[in-house]
Amino acid sequence: MTSAVVVGSGPNGLAAATVLARAGLDVTVVEASDELGGGARSVASPLPGLLQDHCAAVHPMAPQGAFFRSLDLEAMGLRWRYAPIDAVHPLDGGDAGVLRTSIAETAERLGEDGPRWRLAFGASSRSFDRLARDIMTPMLGIPRHPLLLARFGPVAGPPATWVARAFRTERARALFLGVAAHAINRLDRPLVTGIGAGIITAGHSNGWPVIEGGTGAFTAALVRLLDGLGVTFETGRRVRSAADLPPHDIAILDVHPQHAATILGDALPPRVARAYRTHRPGPAAFKVDFAVEGGIPWQNDDARRAGTVHVVGSAREVVEAEHAVAVERRMPKSPFVLVGQQHLADPQRADGSVVPVYAYAHVPTGYRGDATRVIVDQIERFAPGFRDRIVASASRTVARTEEENANFIGGDILTGAKTPIRFLTGPRVSPHAYDTGAPGTYLCSAATPPGPGIHGMSGFNAAHRALRQAGIDWRAGGRSA
Repeated sequence: MTSAVVVGSGPNGLAAATVLARAGLDVTVVEASDELGGGARSVASPLPGLLQDHCAAVHPMAPQGAFFRSLDLEAMGLRWRYAPIDAVHPLDGGDAGVLRTSIAETAERLGEDGPRWRLAFGASSRSFDRLARDIMTPMLGIPRHPLLLARFGPVAGPPATWVARAFRTERARALFLGVAAHAINRLDRPLVTGIGAGIITAGHSNGWPVIEGGTGAFTAALVRLLDGLGVTFETGRRVRSAADLPPHDIAILDVHPQHAATILGDALPPRVARAYRTHRPGPAAFKVDFAVEGGIPWQNDDARRAGTVHVVGSAREVVEAEHAVAVERRMPKSPFVLVGQQHLADPQRADGSVVPVYAYAHVPTGYRGDATRVIVDQIERFAPGFRDRIVASASRTVARTEEENANFIGGDILTGAKTPIRFLTGPRVSPHAYDTGAPGTYLCSAATPPGPGIHGMSGFNAAHRALRQAGIDWRAGGRSA
Protein backbone atom coordinates (compact mmCIF):
# COMPACT_ATOMS: atom_id res chain seq x y z
CA MET A 1 0.00 0.00 0.00
CA THR A 2 1.24 3.50 -0.84
CA SER A 3 1.94 5.49 2.32
CA ALA A 4 1.71 9.24 2.92
CA VAL A 5 2.63 11.57 5.74
CA VAL A 6 1.02 14.95 6.29
CA VAL A 7 2.91 17.40 8.50
CA GLY A 8 0.53 19.82 10.20
CA SER A 9 -3.14 19.37 11.04
CA GLY A 10 -4.52 22.76 10.06
CA PRO A 11 -7.48 22.73 7.66
CA ASN A 12 -5.19 22.31 4.66
CA GLY A 13 -3.34 19.40 6.23
CA LEU A 14 -6.59 17.67 7.14
CA ALA A 15 -7.99 18.31 3.66
CA ALA A 16 -4.89 16.73 2.12
CA ALA A 17 -5.20 13.75 4.47
CA THR A 18 -8.85 13.32 3.46
CA VAL A 19 -8.05 13.21 -0.26
CA LEU A 20 -5.16 10.79 0.22
CA ALA A 21 -7.07 8.47 2.57
CA ARG A 22 -10.07 8.35 0.25
CA ALA A 23 -7.70 7.33 -2.55
CA GLY A 24 -6.69 4.30 -0.48
CA LEU A 25 -3.34 5.48 0.87
CA ASP A 26 -2.07 4.68 4.34
CA VAL A 27 -1.94 8.18 5.88
CA THR A 28 -0.22 9.50 8.99
CA VAL A 29 -0.77 13.09 10.20
CA VAL A 30 1.99 14.52 12.40
CA GLU A 31 1.17 17.59 14.50
CA ALA A 32 3.54 19.60 16.69
CA SER A 33 0.79 20.73 19.06
CA ASP A 34 -1.02 18.47 21.48
CA GLU A 35 -4.28 19.53 19.81
CA LEU A 36 -5.30 19.02 16.19
CA GLY A 37 -6.69 21.77 13.99
CA GLY A 38 -4.18 24.61 13.80
CA GLY A 39 -6.17 27.85 13.48
CA ALA A 40 -9.43 25.91 13.04
CA ARG A 41 -10.16 25.28 16.70
CA SER A 42 -12.31 26.43 19.54
CA VAL A 43 -10.67 27.80 22.68
CA ALA A 44 -11.50 28.29 26.33
CA SER A 45 -13.53 31.43 26.86
CA PRO A 46 -12.47 34.05 29.40
CA LEU A 47 -15.74 33.18 31.11
CA PRO A 48 -16.95 29.54 31.50
CA GLY A 49 -20.08 28.72 29.55
CA LEU A 50 -19.19 30.66 26.39
CA LEU A 51 -17.86 29.23 23.13
CA GLN A 52 -15.03 31.08 21.34
CA ASP A 53 -13.27 30.41 18.04
CA HIS A 54 -9.48 30.39 18.14
CA CYS A 55 -8.54 32.00 14.82
CA ALA A 56 -10.77 31.13 11.87
CA ALA A 57 -14.38 32.03 12.59
CA VAL A 58 -16.42 33.09 9.54
CA HIS A 59 -16.14 31.13 6.29
CA PRO A 60 -17.56 32.80 3.15
CA MET A 61 -15.15 30.97 0.83
CA ALA A 62 -15.82 27.46 2.17
CA PRO A 63 -19.31 26.42 1.00
CA GLN A 64 -18.51 26.68 -2.73
CA GLY A 65 -15.01 25.23 -2.44
CA ALA A 66 -14.38 21.78 -3.89
CA PHE A 67 -13.16 20.37 -0.59
CA PHE A 68 -16.23 21.30 1.43
CA ARG A 69 -18.46 20.20 -1.44
CA SER A 70 -16.77 16.80 -1.29
CA LEU A 71 -17.95 16.39 2.31
CA ASP A 72 -21.39 15.35 3.51
CA LEU A 73 -21.64 17.95 6.24
CA GLU A 74 -25.06 16.77 7.40
CA ALA A 75 -23.79 13.21 7.84
CA MET A 76 -20.85 14.63 9.78
CA GLY A 77 -23.27 16.38 12.13
CA LEU A 78 -22.38 19.87 10.88
CA ARG A 79 -24.54 22.81 9.84
CA TRP A 80 -23.88 26.28 8.52
CA ARG A 81 -25.39 29.12 10.53
CA TYR A 82 -25.92 32.71 9.39
CA ALA A 83 -26.22 36.03 11.19
CA PRO A 84 -29.05 38.35 10.05
CA ILE A 85 -26.43 40.59 8.37
CA ASP A 86 -23.07 39.42 7.03
CA ALA A 87 -20.88 42.45 7.75
CA VAL A 88 -21.13 46.10 8.72
CA HIS A 89 -18.56 48.89 8.50
CA PRO A 90 -19.63 51.63 10.96
CA LEU A 91 -18.70 55.26 10.40
CA ASP A 92 -18.51 58.14 12.85
CA GLY A 93 -21.93 59.65 13.45
CA GLY A 94 -23.86 56.37 13.27
CA ASP A 95 -23.89 55.72 9.52
CA ALA A 96 -22.49 52.46 8.12
CA GLY A 97 -21.86 50.40 5.02
CA VAL A 98 -23.95 47.23 5.25
CA LEU A 99 -23.09 43.99 3.46
CA ARG A 100 -25.87 41.45 3.08
CA THR A 101 -25.97 38.14 1.25
CA SER A 102 -28.53 39.68 -1.11
CA ILE A 103 -26.72 41.96 -3.53
CA ALA A 104 -30.03 43.74 -4.19
CA GLU A 105 -30.45 44.62 -0.51
CA THR A 106 -26.80 45.66 -0.25
CA ALA A 107 -27.09 47.88 -3.31
CA GLU A 108 -30.31 49.46 -2.04
CA ARG A 109 -28.58 50.60 1.16
CA LEU A 110 -25.67 52.05 -0.83
CA GLY A 111 -27.91 54.56 -2.57
CA GLU A 112 -26.30 56.13 -5.62
CA ASP A 113 -23.47 53.58 -5.42
CA GLY A 114 -25.93 50.67 -5.59
CA PRO A 115 -25.74 50.28 -9.39
CA ARG A 116 -21.92 50.42 -9.25
CA TRP A 117 -21.85 47.72 -6.56
CA ARG A 118 -24.12 45.53 -8.67
CA LEU A 119 -21.91 46.09 -11.72
CA ALA A 120 -18.77 45.23 -9.76
CA PHE A 121 -19.98 42.05 -8.06
CA GLY A 122 -23.33 40.97 -9.52
CA ALA A 123 -22.28 38.77 -12.44
CA SER A 124 -19.43 37.13 -10.53
CA SER A 125 -21.59 36.33 -7.51
CA ARG A 126 -24.32 34.79 -9.66
CA SER A 127 -21.72 32.46 -11.19
CA PHE A 128 -19.52 32.00 -8.15
CA ASP A 129 -19.83 28.22 -8.18
CA ARG A 130 -18.01 28.21 -11.54
CA LEU A 131 -15.72 31.15 -10.78
CA ALA A 132 -14.53 29.35 -7.65
CA ARG A 133 -13.02 26.60 -9.80
CA ASP A 134 -10.54 29.16 -11.13
CA ILE A 135 -9.86 31.46 -8.19
CA MET A 136 -9.48 28.59 -5.73
CA THR A 137 -6.73 26.94 -7.75
CA PRO A 138 -3.27 28.24 -8.83
CA MET A 139 -3.73 31.21 -11.14
CA LEU A 140 -0.86 30.50 -13.54
CA GLY A 141 -2.74 27.72 -15.29
CA ILE A 142 -5.28 27.95 -18.11
CA PRO A 143 -8.60 29.10 -16.63
CA ARG A 144 -11.66 26.91 -17.03
CA HIS A 145 -13.92 29.94 -17.28
CA PRO A 146 -11.89 32.75 -18.86
CA LEU A 147 -14.88 35.03 -19.44
CA LEU A 148 -15.94 34.82 -15.80
CA LEU A 149 -12.37 35.49 -14.72
CA ALA A 150 -12.18 38.47 -17.07
CA ARG A 151 -15.35 39.87 -15.51
CA PHE A 152 -13.92 39.41 -12.02
CA GLY A 153 -10.56 40.94 -12.95
CA PRO A 154 -11.52 44.65 -12.86
CA VAL A 155 -12.38 44.46 -9.14
CA ALA A 156 -9.75 41.87 -8.15
CA GLY A 157 -6.71 42.98 -10.11
CA PRO A 158 -6.19 46.72 -9.57
CA PRO A 159 -5.17 48.13 -6.18
CA ALA A 160 -8.07 48.37 -3.75
CA THR A 161 -7.52 52.12 -3.52
CA TRP A 162 -8.14 52.40 -7.27
CA VAL A 163 -11.29 50.26 -7.17
CA ALA A 164 -12.64 52.32 -4.26
CA ARG A 165 -12.50 55.46 -6.41
CA ALA A 166 -15.31 54.00 -8.52
CA PHE A 167 -17.66 54.60 -5.58
CA ARG A 168 -18.91 58.09 -4.72
CA THR A 169 -20.21 57.58 -1.20
CA GLU A 170 -18.15 57.12 1.95
CA ARG A 171 -20.21 54.15 3.07
CA ALA A 172 -19.49 52.22 -0.18
CA ARG A 173 -15.78 53.11 -0.23
CA ALA A 174 -15.32 52.19 3.43
CA LEU A 175 -17.32 48.98 3.08
CA PHE A 176 -15.25 47.81 0.12
CA LEU A 177 -11.89 48.76 1.64
CA GLY A 178 -12.83 47.18 4.96
CA VAL A 179 -13.31 43.81 3.28
CA ALA A 180 -10.18 44.36 1.16
CA ALA A 181 -8.26 44.82 4.41
CA HIS A 182 -8.74 41.11 5.16
CA ALA A 183 -5.53 40.74 3.13
CA ILE A 184 -3.76 42.42 6.10
CA ASN A 185 -1.51 44.35 3.74
CA ARG A 186 -1.15 47.73 2.09
CA LEU A 187 -4.09 48.46 -0.16
CA ASP A 188 -2.34 50.41 -2.90
CA ARG A 189 -0.82 47.35 -4.61
CA PRO A 190 -2.35 45.31 -7.46
CA LEU A 191 -3.76 41.78 -7.03
CA VAL A 192 -3.92 42.03 -3.22
CA THR A 193 -7.52 43.18 -3.75
CA GLY A 194 -8.34 39.65 -4.92
CA ILE A 195 -8.81 38.45 -1.34
CA GLY A 196 -11.44 41.05 -0.53
CA ALA A 197 -13.12 40.82 -3.92
CA GLY A 198 -13.33 37.06 -3.53
CA ILE A 199 -14.87 37.35 -0.06
CA ILE A 200 -17.47 39.88 -1.24
CA THR A 201 -18.37 37.81 -4.30
CA ALA A 202 -18.58 34.58 -2.33
CA GLY A 203 -20.67 36.32 0.30
CA HIS A 204 -23.21 37.50 -2.25
CA SER A 205 -23.41 33.90 -3.45
CA ASN A 206 -23.64 31.98 -0.17
CA GLY A 207 -23.31 34.43 2.73
CA TRP A 208 -20.73 34.60 5.53
CA PRO A 209 -21.55 31.46 7.53
CA VAL A 210 -20.16 30.10 10.77
CA ILE A 211 -20.14 26.45 11.80
CA GLU A 212 -22.71 25.51 14.38
CA GLY A 213 -20.91 24.71 17.60
CA GLY A 214 -17.75 26.59 16.61
CA THR A 215 -14.99 26.08 14.08
CA GLY A 216 -13.56 23.42 16.37
CA ALA A 217 -16.67 21.33 15.72
CA PHE A 218 -15.63 21.08 12.06
CA THR A 219 -12.13 19.91 12.96
CA ALA A 220 -13.50 17.34 15.42
CA ALA A 221 -15.96 15.99 12.83
CA LEU A 222 -13.26 15.81 10.15
CA VAL A 223 -10.93 13.95 12.52
CA ARG A 224 -13.71 11.44 13.20
CA LEU A 225 -14.12 10.99 9.45
CA LEU A 226 -10.38 10.43 9.04
CA ASP A 227 -10.34 7.98 11.92
CA GLY A 228 -12.93 5.99 9.99
CA LEU A 229 -10.65 6.03 6.96
CA GLY A 230 -7.80 4.56 9.01
CA VAL A 231 -5.70 7.73 9.29
CA THR A 232 -3.14 7.73 12.11
CA PHE A 233 -2.57 10.90 14.16
CA GLU A 234 0.62 11.70 16.04
CA THR A 235 0.36 14.84 18.19
CA GLY A 236 2.99 16.63 20.24
CA ARG A 237 5.64 15.76 17.64
CA ARG A 238 7.50 18.60 15.97
CA VAL A 239 9.14 17.71 12.66
CA ARG A 240 12.51 19.45 12.37
CA SER A 241 14.07 17.42 9.54
CA ALA A 242 13.15 14.73 7.05
CA ALA A 243 14.67 12.21 9.46
CA ASP A 244 11.76 12.90 11.85
CA LEU A 245 9.22 11.64 9.31
CA PRO A 246 7.85 8.09 9.33
CA PRO A 247 8.54 5.99 6.19
CA HIS A 248 6.47 7.32 3.30
CA ASP A 249 6.03 7.52 -0.45
CA ILE A 250 4.35 10.95 -0.41
CA ALA A 251 4.88 13.83 2.03
CA ILE A 252 2.64 16.89 2.19
CA LEU A 253 3.73 19.78 4.38
CA ASP A 254 1.14 22.10 5.90
CA VAL A 255 3.91 24.37 7.23
CA HIS A 256 5.38 27.81 6.63
CA PRO A 257 7.81 27.80 3.67
CA GLN A 258 10.68 28.73 5.99
CA HIS A 259 10.00 25.59 8.02
CA ALA A 260 9.69 23.52 4.84
CA ALA A 261 13.18 24.70 3.86
CA THR A 262 14.53 23.57 7.23
CA ILE A 263 12.79 20.20 7.13
CA LEU A 264 13.83 19.34 3.58
CA GLY A 265 17.33 20.84 3.72
CA ASP A 266 19.58 19.76 0.84
CA ALA A 267 16.74 17.83 -0.81
CA LEU A 268 15.39 21.17 -2.09
CA PRO A 269 16.74 22.64 -5.33
CA PRO A 270 18.74 25.80 -4.45
CA ARG A 271 16.29 28.23 -6.10
CA VAL A 272 13.35 26.69 -4.23
CA ALA A 273 15.25 26.73 -0.94
CA ARG A 274 16.06 30.40 -1.49
CA ALA A 275 12.41 31.26 -2.23
CA TYR A 276 11.18 29.41 0.84
CA ARG A 277 13.75 30.91 3.19
CA THR A 278 12.97 34.46 2.03
CA HIS A 279 9.20 34.07 2.37
CA ARG A 280 8.77 36.90 4.86
CA PRO A 281 5.85 37.34 7.24
CA GLY A 282 3.23 40.01 6.85
CA PRO A 283 1.59 42.12 9.58
CA ALA A 284 0.35 40.35 12.69
CA ALA A 285 -2.94 39.96 14.54
CA PHE A 286 -3.44 40.80 18.22
CA LYS A 287 -6.58 39.04 19.45
CA VAL A 288 -8.85 39.62 22.42
CA ASP A 289 -11.77 37.41 23.43
CA PHE A 290 -14.44 39.23 25.39
CA ALA A 291 -17.42 38.15 27.47
CA VAL A 292 -19.94 40.98 27.14
CA GLU A 293 -23.15 41.51 29.08
CA GLY A 294 -25.99 42.21 26.66
CA GLY A 295 -23.78 42.39 23.57
CA ILE A 296 -22.01 45.40 22.07
CA PRO A 297 -24.13 48.59 22.15
CA TRP A 298 -23.32 49.74 18.62
CA GLN A 299 -24.63 53.15 17.61
CA ASN A 300 -25.62 51.69 14.25
CA ASP A 301 -28.54 49.28 14.59
CA ASP A 302 -27.38 47.08 11.70
CA ALA A 303 -24.06 46.47 13.45
CA ARG A 304 -26.02 44.93 16.34
CA ARG A 305 -27.20 42.21 13.91
CA ALA A 306 -23.97 41.65 11.97
CA GLY A 307 -21.80 38.58 12.30
CA THR A 308 -18.71 40.63 11.39
CA VAL A 309 -18.03 44.30 12.09
CA HIS A 310 -15.05 46.18 10.65
CA VAL A 311 -14.01 48.77 13.22
CA VAL A 312 -11.68 51.47 11.91
CA GLY A 313 -13.64 54.38 10.49
CA SER A 314 -13.43 56.09 7.13
CA ALA A 315 -12.02 54.72 3.90
CA ARG A 316 -8.97 56.91 4.37
CA GLU A 317 -8.41 55.51 7.86
CA VAL A 318 -8.52 51.94 6.50
CA VAL A 319 -5.81 52.71 3.96
CA GLU A 320 -3.65 54.59 6.46
CA ALA A 321 -3.94 51.89 9.13
CA GLU A 322 -2.94 49.09 6.75
CA HIS A 323 -0.05 51.15 5.34
CA ALA A 324 1.21 51.83 8.87
CA VAL A 325 1.41 48.15 9.86
CA ALA A 326 2.58 46.79 6.50
CA VAL A 327 5.01 49.44 5.28
CA GLU A 328 6.00 51.63 8.23
CA ARG A 329 5.83 48.71 10.68
CA ARG A 330 4.36 50.86 13.39
CA MET A 331 1.24 50.62 15.47
CA PRO A 332 -1.38 53.05 14.13
CA LYS A 333 -3.38 55.20 16.51
CA SER A 334 -6.59 53.80 15.02
CA PRO A 335 -5.85 50.26 13.78
CA PHE A 336 -8.16 48.06 11.77
CA VAL A 337 -10.10 45.91 14.24
CA LEU A 338 -12.23 42.98 13.10
CA VAL A 339 -15.03 42.09 15.51
CA GLY A 340 -16.79 38.72 15.35
CA GLN A 341 -20.28 38.33 16.82
CA GLN A 342 -20.70 34.64 15.96
CA HIS A 343 -23.36 34.17 18.63
CA LEU A 344 -25.81 36.06 16.41
CA ALA A 345 -25.67 33.14 13.98
CA ASP A 346 -25.16 30.44 16.59
CA PRO A 347 -26.90 31.41 19.86
CA GLN A 348 -25.64 28.34 21.75
CA ARG A 349 -22.28 30.10 22.04
CA ALA A 350 -23.74 32.57 24.55
CA ASP A 351 -24.72 32.03 28.17
CA GLY A 352 -27.96 33.87 28.75
CA SER A 353 -27.38 37.58 28.33
CA VAL A 354 -23.57 37.22 28.38
CA VAL A 355 -22.23 36.77 24.87
CA PRO A 356 -18.79 35.95 23.43
CA VAL A 357 -17.13 38.57 21.25
CA TYR A 358 -14.06 37.91 19.13
CA ALA A 359 -11.83 40.83 18.14
CA TYR A 360 -8.39 41.26 16.65
CA ALA A 361 -6.37 44.24 15.52
CA HIS A 362 -3.92 44.37 12.62
CA VAL A 363 -0.54 45.20 14.16
CA PRO A 364 3.06 45.22 12.87
CA THR A 365 4.98 41.97 12.44
CA GLY A 366 6.46 40.88 15.75
CA TYR A 367 4.60 43.58 17.69
CA ARG A 368 5.65 43.41 21.34
CA GLY A 369 3.06 45.72 22.85
CA ASP A 370 -0.36 45.13 24.34
CA ALA A 371 -3.14 46.22 21.96
CA THR A 372 -5.99 45.36 24.32
CA ARG A 373 -6.71 48.97 25.28
CA VAL A 374 -6.66 50.29 21.73
CA ILE A 375 -9.05 47.52 20.64
CA VAL A 376 -11.43 48.45 23.43
CA ASP A 377 -11.09 52.14 22.54
CA GLN A 378 -11.84 51.49 18.86
CA ILE A 379 -14.98 49.53 19.68
CA GLU A 380 -16.03 52.14 22.26
CA ARG A 381 -15.69 54.80 19.55
CA PHE A 382 -18.59 53.24 17.62
CA ALA A 383 -20.35 51.65 20.60
CA PRO A 384 -20.32 54.02 23.59
CA GLY A 385 -20.74 52.04 26.80
CA PHE A 386 -19.00 48.90 25.50
CA ARG A 387 -16.25 49.16 28.10
CA ASP A 388 -18.80 49.03 30.92
CA ARG A 389 -20.36 45.84 29.56
CA ILE A 390 -17.14 43.79 29.53
CA VAL A 391 -17.48 40.98 32.07
CA ALA A 392 -14.17 39.27 31.28
CA SER A 393 -11.49 39.29 28.58
CA ALA A 394 -8.44 37.31 27.51
CA SER A 395 -5.73 38.73 25.23
CA ARG A 396 -3.49 36.75 22.92
CA THR A 397 -0.22 38.57 22.24
CA VAL A 398 1.68 38.30 19.00
CA ALA A 399 4.42 36.32 20.75
CA ARG A 400 1.89 33.84 22.12
CA THR A 401 0.29 33.46 18.69
CA GLU A 402 3.63 32.42 17.20
CA GLU A 403 4.45 30.21 20.17
CA GLU A 404 1.18 28.30 19.77
CA ASN A 405 1.46 27.90 15.99
CA ALA A 406 4.88 27.90 14.31
CA ASN A 407 3.26 28.74 10.97
CA PHE A 408 2.31 32.17 12.35
CA ILE A 409 5.80 33.68 12.25
CA GLY A 410 5.83 37.14 13.84
CA GLY A 411 2.13 36.73 14.61
CA ASP A 412 1.21 36.65 10.90
CA ILE A 413 -1.93 34.48 10.73
CA LEU A 414 -1.89 34.45 6.89
CA THR A 415 1.39 32.45 6.63
CA GLY A 416 3.33 35.09 4.75
CA ALA A 417 2.92 38.61 3.40
CA LYS A 418 0.39 38.68 0.56
CA THR A 419 2.45 40.74 -1.86
CA PRO A 420 1.13 40.85 -5.45
CA ILE A 421 3.38 38.11 -6.79
CA ARG A 422 2.96 35.87 -3.76
CA PHE A 423 -0.79 36.30 -3.81
CA LEU A 424 -0.74 35.08 -7.41
CA THR A 425 1.85 32.31 -7.23
CA GLY A 426 2.63 31.46 -3.61
CA PRO A 427 6.18 31.38 -2.23
CA ARG A 428 7.79 30.75 -5.65
CA VAL A 429 6.94 31.37 -9.29
CA SER A 430 6.01 28.03 -10.81
CA PRO A 431 3.10 26.56 -12.78
CA HIS A 432 3.08 23.83 -10.11
CA ALA A 433 2.58 25.81 -6.91
CA TYR A 434 2.58 22.83 -4.54
CA ASP A 435 5.72 21.07 -5.84
CA THR A 436 8.78 21.55 -3.66
CA GLY A 437 11.27 20.07 -6.09
CA ALA A 438 12.04 17.31 -3.59
CA PRO A 439 10.73 14.01 -4.98
CA GLY A 440 7.28 13.08 -3.69
CA THR A 441 7.09 16.11 -1.39
CA TYR A 442 4.56 18.94 -1.61
CA LEU A 443 3.73 22.19 0.23
CA CYS A 444 0.08 22.90 1.08
CA SER A 445 -0.01 25.63 3.75
CA ALA A 446 -1.88 28.93 3.40
CA ALA A 447 1.30 30.31 1.81
CA THR A 448 0.23 28.48 -1.38
CA PRO A 449 -2.72 29.36 -3.64
CA PRO A 450 -5.54 30.08 -3.07
CA GLY A 451 -4.23 31.34 0.27
CA PRO A 452 -5.71 31.77 3.75
CA GLY A 453 -9.19 30.88 4.88
CA ILE A 454 -11.02 27.81 6.11
CA HIS A 455 -11.66 26.23 2.74
CA GLY A 456 -8.97 23.53 2.69
CA MET A 457 -8.26 24.13 -0.98
CA SER A 458 -4.48 24.33 -0.75
CA GLY A 459 -4.40 20.89 0.86
CA PHE A 460 -7.08 19.54 -1.47
CA ASN A 461 -5.20 20.76 -4.55
CA ALA A 462 -1.79 19.64 -3.30
CA ALA A 463 -3.04 16.13 -2.52
CA HIS A 464 -4.57 15.73 -5.97
CA ARG A 465 -1.31 16.95 -7.51
CA ALA A 466 0.58 14.34 -5.45
CA LEU A 467 -1.77 11.56 -6.57
CA ARG A 468 -1.40 12.53 -10.23
CA GLN A 469 2.37 12.63 -9.96
CA ALA A 470 2.36 9.21 -8.31
CA GLY A 471 0.11 7.79 -11.04
CA ILE A 472 -2.70 7.00 -8.60
CA ASP A 473 -6.24 7.31 -9.95
CA TRP A 474 -8.26 8.49 -6.95
CA ARG A 475 -11.48 8.12 -8.96
CA ALA A 476 -11.01 4.36 -9.36
CA GLY A 477 -12.16 3.50 -5.87
CA GLY A 478 -10.55 3.87 -2.49
CA ARG A 479 -11.96 3.65 0.97
CA SER A 480 -14.97 5.31 2.50
CA ALA A 481 -15.71 5.91 6.13
